[in-house]
Amino acid sequence: MAGNKFGNIFQLTTFGESHGPAIGGIIDGCPAGLVLDFEAIQRDLNRRKPGQSKIVTARQEEDEVIWLSGIFQGKTTGTPIGFQILNKDQKSKDYSHIQSTYRPSHADMTYDKKYGIRDYRGGGRSSARETACRVVAGAIAKQLCRSIAFNAYTSAVGDVVLTIPQDKLDFRLSETNDVRCPDSNTASKMIARISEVKKRGDTIGGVVSCVISNVPIGLGEPVFQKLHAELGKAMLSINAVKGFEYGSGFDGTQMLGSEHNDSFQADGSTTTNHSGGIQGGISNGMDIYFRVAFKPVATIMKVQDTIDQSGTSVSVQGKGRHDPCVVPRAVPIVEAMAALVIADFYLLQKIQQLQP
Repeated sequence: MAGNKFGNIFQLTTFGESHGPAIGGIIDGCPAGLVLDFEAIQRDLNRRKPGQSKIVTARQEEDEVIWLSGIFQGKTTGTPIGFQILNKDQKSKDYSHIQSTYRPSHADMTYDKKYGIRDYRGGGRSSARETACRVVAGAIAKQLCRSIAFNAYTSAVGDVVLTIPQDKLDFRLSETNDVRCPDSNTASKMIARISEVKKRGDTIGGVVSCVISNVPIGLGEPVFQKLHAELGKAMLSINAVKGFEYGSGFDGTQMLGSEHNDSFQADGSTTTNHSGGIQGGISNGMDIYFRVAFKPVATIMKVQDTIDQSGTSVSVQGKGRHDPCVVPRAVPIVEAMAALVIADFYLLQKIQQLQP
């Protein structure tokens, strides 16, 4: 299977399936001598793991990292960092009813047609369980770029939208509620909306916004590896993501050039930031901000029409433990993927320009 590796210099390769014995990864390209904060890595994993509240899947996983290589006496050695996370709470019997049935909007049919075989237990390799590996690597990438801050948060759940301007938000409040929204009033409405949808056996989508601060000028390439293009690729690789926009995004199409242009000031900053911290594919030193759209989770507890492997029309209904809304658990995944991109360009810039 191709496509299991992400990054150019700071690279992550992941392995494992949702209901296999373990998932894990290999991080290559991390410089030697980086002192790791293992508690910080676990904190990010805890933010992503299942069973953390009533509005996410009830699957219980400790998600503790077992380090296999590349670390000695708390420091990276410069060799590949191998790690694994054990799967301990699989309930494969919950998926026996879809052994030969294609669930609507899942990867079941496309996997079967592509490979001629699929692991139907929890989606196998296509399960979002794999993203725990990304969070581990992203947490290390954050520590490699310690001066850069990554703050993702829930900005919308369905039609419940956070309306407070981004520059007025206190990102520390994001972790004070189950939905990870930095405003308690909006968070309460989001939680109520998710709970309401869950009771009906349905699911709902939403938006994760992210702000990357203290980014140095010069990250990104001007042609094919534009910084925003790589961020878009990273976000669109996350399960259930249907859209990505940075800076003014689609709203910028409704502005005139005279309104949209970011004027430079004497210190190199800009009076506005419609560019979203990126110009010509290269970071300009201003905050990078973007939005990631997540669709409603495809598994619902309602009867749906579909087909089986023989093409016969059948009905299917979700069983077991599933997220009614993926957004709260996606927040640390968005941060992790952003950190992987920034760390990769950070290292690339180090070898591209000789310092006097």
